[in-house]
Amino acid sequence: MSMIGILGAGNVARALAPALAAAGHDVVVGTRDRLESTAASADIVVNALPGAVSVEVLRRLRPALTDKVLVDVANAVEQGPDGFASRLLYPNLAEALQRALPDTHVVKALNTVGPAALMVDPASVAVPPSTFLCGDDADAKTAVAGLLTDLGWAPQWVIDLGGVANAWWPESFVLMVRPLIAAVGPVPFALAIAR
Repeated sequence: MSMIGILGAGNVARALAPALAAAGHDVVVGTRDRLESTAASADIVVNALPGAVSVEVLRRLRPALTDKVLVDVANAVEQGPDGFASRLLYPNLAEALQRALPDTHVVKALNTVGPAALMVDPASVAVPPSTFLCGDDADAKTAVAGLLTDLGWAPQWVIDLGGVANAWWPESFVLMVRPLIAAVGPVPFALAIAR
């Protein structure tokens, strides 16, 4: 089992930390004053920070994140007056993180799943959901796929979309949340690939 560091203490961290601990991992959650020590002590680091500040904050942690796997679950968006995403702040957040952290292995995952509780209970929806991996390092993606298995994601629900440059595809999904909620209501949902 791995030492997992979760950067941030919001809904995503509160969902992931107990689920990963229950799967046998050592988990430490890094709040504002503990981000660097959390990143330095972990084998795998989860970016559960708000997407809008992720690049700025994580760039300062570059030495602590050297040679680490960074699981980016964030969406960097500008919010409209109704609280929903109105535009992406980066053409590709994961790729921006990879440029800012060239010695870190960034893997995009779980950003198309909402709410955070669904990340750790994917079988709770009527149709098996999909999540997508984007990253340039095959070993890092294998490690993240293992964590997803520990969280209840069946291997066939995890789809490798290739390199980090492709992360803009799943990141764009956040722009569909407003019309989806208008159509289906405020219920847990995720993309599902039927095959």
